[in-house]
Amino acid sequence: MIQSQEPVILDKRGAICEIRFNRPDKLNALDVALAEGFRSAVAQAVADSTVRVIIVSAAGRAFVAGGDLGHFRSSPDRALAASQLIDPIHAGLKMLESSDKISIGALKGAVAGGGMSLALNFDLAIAAADTVFNLAYNRIAASPDCGGSWALPRLVGTRKALEIALLSESIEAAEALRLGLVNRIVPLDELDGEVEKIAARLAMGSAAAQGRTKLLMRSAFDRTHSEQLDAERDCFAASATSADFAEALDAFFAKRKPQFQGC
Repeated sequence: MIQSQEPVILDKRGAICEIRFNRPDKLNALDVALAEGFRSAVAQAVADSTVRVIIVSAAGRAFVAGGDLGHFRSSPDRALAASQLIDPIHAGLKMLESSDKISIGALKGAVAGGGMSLALNFDLAIAAADTVFNLAYNRIAASPDCGGSWALPRLVGTRKALEIALLSESIEAAEALRLGLVNRIVPLDELDGEVEKIAARLAMGSAAAQGRTKLLMRSAFDRTHSEQLDAERDCFAASATSADFAEALDAFFAKRKPQFQGC
């Protein structure tokens, strides 16, 4: 990857777009420049019709070690300081959530505070064996942001989520896997390769079908069972009329691999 002094690096490789936090000397602690860079990078990735998978990774030995507390300490208006930091990140997360593109977090080292909240929002999360999670907000007399309070109860249940938030205890990679906070654990030196392999596999799939699957899963908790059945029917019907579905049928009966175009 090209070396850069930018707080966030955007690297496009075919149908895969990588957003890399680039503040390694500060363990990628979230400051305003990084937050705004994240929003801008997500906007570019989401707007690119050729992108199917978005990887969010980080330079250095940590993913994101929380928010930059110096930003608050030096501000005369801490409510404004919170908005300056939080609003761009939330904007980026909203774009990721509403996009049909699949997001993958490549996690390592410290994943704390806002970094943990961020990680919980991605569609998939692959963690290096050295990853340590800590929601951490309670340690600084703050409440979660960056979607942490939305994602965590959905992943582990309300009571466990409250324990993780209120006690602010560190969670090692193996326990994070057991709880469902991550999908897989790999050795640190294999993290980038494993994430790239998964991204490449997803990039070969039907973007439209994967987007509908993402929509169904993410909206499931907001619907009744009957409403979800109706949504499933509608999504499948939309898929059945697509060029990708026709290609999948032809490939199945021809005993070959399908070549999806994303529609």
